[in-house]
Amino acid sequence: MLCDVFRQANEQRHAEYERGDMGKATYERWVRCVVYLEEFMQLTLNVSDIPVKDVTKGFVLDFEHFLRMNKKAANNTAVRYLRYLKNVMQYAIANKWATEDPFLGKRFKRTVADREALTEAELKRMMDLDLKAYPRVEAVRDTFVFCCFTGLAFCDIKSLKRSDITTDADGNMWIRKHREKTGELSVIPLLDVPRRLIEKYSNHPKVMLGGVVLPVISNQRMNAYLKEVADLAKINRHLTSHIGRHTFATLSLSNHVPIESISKMLGHSDIRTTQIYAKMQEKTIYEDMASMRQKFDCVMMN
Repeated sequence: MLCDVFRQANEQRHAEYERGDMGKATYERWVRCVVYLEEFMQLTLNVSDIPVKDVTKGFVLDFEHFLRMNKKAANNTAVRYLRYLKNVMQYAIANKWATEDPFLGKRFKRTVADREALTEAELKRMMDLDLKAYPRVEAVRDTFVFCCFTGLAFCDIKSLKRSDITTDADGNMWIRKHREKTGELSVIPLLDVPRRLIEKYSNHPKVMLGGVVLPVISNQRMNAYLKEVADLAKINRHLTSHIGRHTFATLSLSNHVPIESISKMLGHSDIRTTQIYAKMQEKTIYEDMASMRQKFDCVMMN
């Protein structure tokens, strides 16, 4: 039966998760995919499972429609779940539980998202806000700024502990943390701004009790407070916690940090993921050509 085979495959996914080869979020999506399949079959076929040999191209197309319409899954999310199902069907075919591949000829196209980020001027206006009268909003602003200077995603900054921060022989401080999503190691030099934020909250009750670095609230509440911060800083865009990560990547690029270094700091397993951020700004390109301009601008053609 399809869901039985899926759960059997998920036992392997769990082993990968346990040994650190798969992130928690990815493993949870694999488990969730089985739940969605059961809901889909109950809704459309009035059963909770079917023989794996009965999975057809039509079944796959209907499940894709269910994901997009009933679960309101965005394109890339739907593609992930369909790829999980394809993987399970290939597993079933390899074990001769099914003979035909319902995904034959089916192509998945992921959407390349527009990675919105703050400019240096917008980030500075946010940092200059005096929010001492509103400590909860101030803590959210500071958490977001910390993301902008470290590139950590929300789930990583929420679980960031003092033990994840080390000091090398030269006295330089580093964040060394495995990403919650992928398990990849992020290695990030701790600049002065995030270092001072750590010191600022070192005596906060939540920080002292949990051994964490910052008093991070839930992602939903943080995004709600970020709307207030954006309004106060006159930033005309919808801020979310993840824009902090995007801001770190784009500001690093615009300040000529090599993309290989950015990829290591972001904890990307594939540099092609980092290259999504490499939409170079005109200002950066102009600066990159400065040395050539200095050499040739005064040269006259005969």
